[in-house]
Amino acid sequence: MSPVMPRSCEVSPGRPPELLRLAGGVSLHRRSTDHAAALNAAVRANLEHLRPWLEWAAEAPSPAQTVEVTRAGVAAWDAGTDYIYLVGLDARPGSVIGSFGLHGRIGPGALEIGYWVDAEHVGRGIATAAAEALTGAALALPGVGRVEIHCDQANAASAAVPRKLGYRLARIDDAAVRAPGETGRQLVWVKER
Repeated sequence: MSPVMPRSCEVSPGRPPELLRLAGGVSLHRRSTDHAAALNAAVRANLEHLRPWLEWAAEAPSPAQTVEVTRAGVAAWDAGTDYIYLVGLDARPGSVIGSFGLHGRIGPGALEIGYWVDAEHVGRGIATAAAEALTGAALALPGVGRVEIHCDQANAASAAVPRKLGYRLARIDDAAVRAPGETGRQLVWVKER
């Protein structure tokens, strides 16, 4: 799994809610070390689903690696640079069916939303609902006026999320190919306050 906090992260003076309830009995919870075992199991179960689009999915993480990444995510939240959530089913407390984050890696006054959803739960609107909730939470933070979603041009499912939420396609950037499904053409979707 990739490091949570890149070197050049912007600090947000506020914090988003630690719990965001979505329609359909799904919630976004601030990730904590208590979730590490369930997160590791979810990632390992979804490697084939994630591998085309996520560099860190090339190999199964060990439980210790997941704990390390989770601790880094907790530290990033506390530092105000990244806010990492797990998505779970309310009827199954402790379940992990995906991960979402607000990342301060795109410059001042902006946060980037990153996400993945468990293969068995794709197509149910979970990514769209979670990204919508995170968009609102991000734009409510002091000093944040822009939210972006980046995805490879070939990742149609991921690109459908910002399109449904009324983000505008700001540009298509050349990018290094880091995962097998990528084309090297990155769509940059933007929503502003």
